[in-house]
Amino acid sequence: MLISLGGLPATGKSTLARAMARETGAVHLRVDTIEQAVVRSGLADHPVGPVGYAVGYALAEDHLRQGLTVIAESVNPLAVTRDAWRDVALRTGVRLLEVETVCSDTAEHRRRSAERTVDIPGLPLPTWEEITGRDYAPWARDHLVVDTAACDVDACVRAIRQAAGV
Repeated sequence: MLISLGGLPATGKSTLARAMARETGAVHLRVDTIEQAVVRSGLADHPVGPVGYAVGYALAEDHLRQGLTVIAESVNPLAVTRDAWRDVALRTGVRLLEVETVCSDTAEHRRRSAERTVDIPGLPLPTWEEITGRDYAPWARDHLVVDTAACDVDACVRAIRQAAGV
């Protein structure tokens, strides 16, 4: 199974993906980790463009072909990125669950963006203005929406696991 976990920065994607991976043994694939590795290699500076996603799709496909469950975590802001995760699932013959994390409480979302710390060395965190000004297209197909302002981590993980059947 492929769980594509997307949403704006500071909505709780990493926290949920880590918790899901711990509970299920799934591979937690972070596009941010890939992008920062590319930057550390000296091949690019931030923003790196589509390379992090392209590598993420390839790694997810490899893991899925090995029979592993993958939680692919990224902002996943556009139809093209969402379609690419779906195409990975189609090519590997696995079920896809698309999950969008939101934080419906704007004050809480802003607080999280201001107070979070970097867990990937060297990764620049976006400012509130960069988060709210980001090109983020509405989802055009059915997907699970998890509001991290309305439920705690355990409840959000339960909802995702229930929808995924894991």
